[in-house]
Amino acid sequence: MSYEAIQVTKEDGIAMITLNRPPMNPLNSAVFAEIARAADEFADDNSVKVVIIASTGGKAFAAGADVSEMATLTPVEAYRFCQGSRTAFSKLENLNKPVIAAITGVAFGGGVELALAADFRIAADNAKFAFPETGLGIIPGGGGTQRLPRLIGVSKAKELMFTGDIIDAAEALKIGLVNQVVALDLIKEETLKLAGKLAFKPLIAIQMAKTAINHGADIDINTGLEMEIQNFVIAFASADGREGISAFVEKRKPNYTDK
Repeated sequence: MSYEAIQVTKEDGIAMITLNRPPMNPLNSAVFAEIARAADEFADDNSVKVVIIASTGGKAFAAGADVSEMATLTPVEAYRFCQGSRTAFSKLENLNKPVIAAITGVAFGGGVELALAADFRIAADNAKFAFPETGLGIIPGGGGTQRLPRLIGVSKAKELMFTGDIIDAAEALKIGLVNQVVALDLIKEETLKLAGKLAFKPLIAIQMAKTAINHGADIDINTGLEMEIQNFVIAFASADGREGISAFVEKRKPNYTDK
């Protein structure tokens, strides 16, 4: 498949989506459509074990939605614009593989919302985060009002969205917005290190754990516990589940085949 607003590469089981609208990588309808298409491509590609989302250069991960496109939209078109981001981000969030966001420079508004759709967020020490939408008379429309409170808590999410304050990578780590902060010149190395670790894991087990965690957050605990058992049994019955247990008992390295 060909892409223009993003770059897509695959190597050693690791696929990479690189936002390619320098210098600030604003998110427009074309970006959303191509991210959604790439997610579908990765979901069907058994050679892909992990997905990384990154950006060109170190100045901005994504400075937010493309305001120049939004400014001319009718209310109906604005709804469709938000639906485009929702589709793209939900496909990443529910992808049957781990997703890592490698965040360098500015991640504002839609840029943070894109990162929130990933399973892990690694930030360079130059990263800055903010939700500036209320200063423009609007609110986040790409999932921020829903995903951020679930990640860092309702009160802190309100503080960031109501004030529009910019926080640095250290503060983002402190409040649980990111998993790790690394030096800018090491972010590719550290992201690939985590991706390599995840790529070794049996994919079915990762899929079942991701499904249980993602869906369990929105249901009552008893239903969630029942769903956990169901996903456990699927992983247990898989060839890799049998191989992993046998390898442990036999004190040898497992040979996983993602079956």
